[in-house]
Amino acid sequence: MESNTTTVSRSRVDIPLILILLLSAFLNIWHIWDNGNANSYYTAAVTSMLQSFHNFFYASFDPAGFVTIDKPPVAFWLQTLFAAIFGVHGWSVTLPAALAGVGSVGLIYLIMKPTFGILVARIAALFMALTPVAVAVQRSNNVDGLLVFTLLLATWMLLKGIRLQKMGWIFGAFAMVGVAFNEKMLQAYMILPAMYVFYLLAFKVNWKKKLSILAVSTVILAGVSVSWPVIVDSVPASQRPYIGSSQTNSVLELAFGYNGVSRLTGETQTGGMGGGMPGANNVAPNASPGANTSQTGTNTASTSNSATANPISAGIMQGGLMQPPNGGGDMQRRTGGMFNTGDVGPLRLFQKALSGQASLLLPFAIISLITLFAGLRRVNWREGKYTEIVFWLMWLIPVGGFFSIANFFHQYYLIMLAPPVAAIAATGLVAGWRYYRQGTGWLAWLLPINVAATTAFQLYVIYPYRNEIASFWFYLIAALGILITIGLLIGTRVQTMNRGKSYLVSAAAGALLLTPLYWSSFPMMNPSSNIALPYGGPITEMGFGGGGARDRDAQMTATHRDTSASANTEASSSTGNTGMSAQGAPTGAMNGGAPAGNGGASSTSTDTSRNRSRGGMGLADSVNEKLLQFVTENNQGEKYLFAVNNANSASAYIIRTGKAVMAMGGYSGSDPILTVDKLKTLVRNGEVKYFLLNGMGRGGSTELTQWIEEHATEVPSSEWEESSGSVVQNALSDSKSTTSTDNTDTDRSGMMNPSQGGGFGGMGMMTSTLYELTPDDIND
Repeated sequence: MESNTTTVSRSRVDIPLILILLLSAFLNIWHIWDNGNANSYYTAAVTSMLQSFHNFFYASFDPAGFVTIDKPPVAFWLQTLFAAIFGVHGWSVTLPAALAGVGSVGLIYLIMKPTFGILVARIAALFMALTPVAVAVQRSNNVDGLLVFTLLLATWMLLKGIRLQKMGWIFGAFAMVGVAFNEKMLQAYMILPAMYVFYLLAFKVNWKKKLSILAVSTVILAGVSVSWPVIVDSVPASQRPYIGSSQTNSVLELAFGYNGVSRLTGETQTGGMGGGMPGANNVAPNASPGANTSQTGTNTASTSNSATANPISAGIMQGGLMQPPNGGGDMQRRTGGMFNTGDVGPLRLFQKALSGQASLLLPFAIISLITLFAGLRRVNWREGKYTEIVFWLMWLIPVGGFFSIANFFHQYYLIMLAPPVAAIAATGLVAGWRYYRQGTGWLAWLLPINVAATTAFQLYVIYPYRNEIASFWFYLIAALGILITIGLLIGTRVQTMNRGKSYLVSAAAGALLLTPLYWSSFPMMNPSSNIALPYGGPITEMGFGGGGARDRDAQMTATHRDTSASANTEASSSTGNTGMSAQGAPTGAMNGGAPAGNGGASSTSTDTSRNRSRGGMGLADSVNEKLLQFVTENNQGEKYLFAVNNANSASAYIIRTGKAVMAMGGYSGSDPILTVDKLKTLVRNGEVKYFLLNGMGRGGSTELTQWIEEHATEVPSSEWEESSGSVVQNALSDSKSTTSTDNTDTDRSGMMNPSQGGGFGGMGMMTSTLYELTPDDIND
């Protein structure tokens, strides 16, 4: 554990750092070429942004500039640049996040080295590289990996400005947080308590100058943050896309509402299941007044039967809207929706729902604080090492506090915890080693206690998975932890075995990293199952990581099996569609549009390796070739090939063709974009002619849907429908074949008939109808 800082620091290349960066690159990049379309919602936007500067600037979801995605554009500008160079592929839009993850590892090293030395810097970089949730999210085209890289860049600039006493670096740091705001809005501001407190403690000038610089920095932060939102909101609505997932067509409302306060309260108006998931067709429990609350015809029957046939569906499919069972209520408040985020409370990060993501070294970091502040005295409290630990602590506490009480977030948001946990744990490990080596009273006992406590916690995390990962790993970690702890305890009584102590501490560090390394490898080994909602660790029955919902999911799966036969029979008799299984959609929906199980693979004879090769969203990558051929051949100059209710239903078609498909209700189907009068105008102008309305998520506006059904002409299904087996096969393999197979295969796999949904992908898997609406059909 001893480092020759003088010798190594003179070296031009730090070989251990290079190896750590290579490890990070391997974990982040290997097999991302199996990502399919990655998160199709965002990949469709990149496809559209390549087509014009107008689409590029606004981050338009569709090539026609009808509606934007639900995030600001900076991260997607970078993805678009990579797509322009390499083409639109799942791997090309994922590569920026993967490289940003490697960059974050390097930045942690650069941040820690000047104050704490090269050994701490290396260990912090390694801890950062092996944070499971960081690896998972950096293997997707979600923006959180780029967000953390930007915030670490701001941290590096701030600490450099403090060390050099240069205000320019400080201004740049706050400007960089403003850039991060334009990557994921208010989540970027989680770092501000750390920046403000650290600046006030560490910047050694008189208070008047200190506060003046801070005021200017805050103005710069605000100016950069709102620059793009204010520009967009100032453009007349008729000259830009609708702001997706907002209720007032405003970026600022999106930032401070849906992507802001609503994340804490869970009272989101759009986005599904407590806020939503790009790449899935769902709507929030507290849906907007315009959301669809009724069904007609055969769709009413199918929804009713599916809801009663499966407890997963009960309360979920209400008028085509995705809602938590029992309409949310207590479950929504306690578990952050249906995304396996545990129960609200001070120990939430240690619950099995979240503990495997960014908390595997959190106990070590917390106990290390005793070691780190043991030497604090009134005369030295402003030393760099103490103020920088305060910085990381002020990053950790507010972020951990938010995730402990928030009613809606996804597991992958916990990447925000990775930098402070890595920095504090690494610093504490080296500080603990020094006390241990010196045998300094009670402080020498802290390292053995910390190793024992952290090992016990990791065993707690591993225990629910011992069947999936083989019990060997559980017993290996337990045996190593016990032996190393005993060795460390014996070492505290022996003052002369310094070299032996070094070996023991190195072994302890390696043992503590086995679980993070193993957990980080699962996203790489199962790339296709971990895109829309990335998580570290093994795949659970319903496709959620972390294990917090395993008992509930197992019960639901058992009930699902018991009721599948009767549900299929009832649904088929109600709709006349023998290919539709009533319980399939929710089961597939929970796993990115594929049946539950390892890697999202079906439990039938379908080749699971082919399923994994298709990538992140399963059926979100599929296209109904016959529908596409029909609307293309019958397009007479209309701007849109056809219209659907939600963005997820349109994504695969936009990626495949590069042509506009209208998502009438935005990504979730509930955005109040269109009225009947606006739709009439579009039809009269010859901009859209075909409307594909599917039974699940027909939402956005009941009035709009009913008006289309009343005035449009239904297109015979024989002209555009594929067989169910054909669409499923297209989704689960690289083949674009439209060869028909028996619909009963789909029933056995536990899916609804996706042919009726046009192969929309994700959760659009219910009976659907294609309508044709011409100017002659409109009667004022």
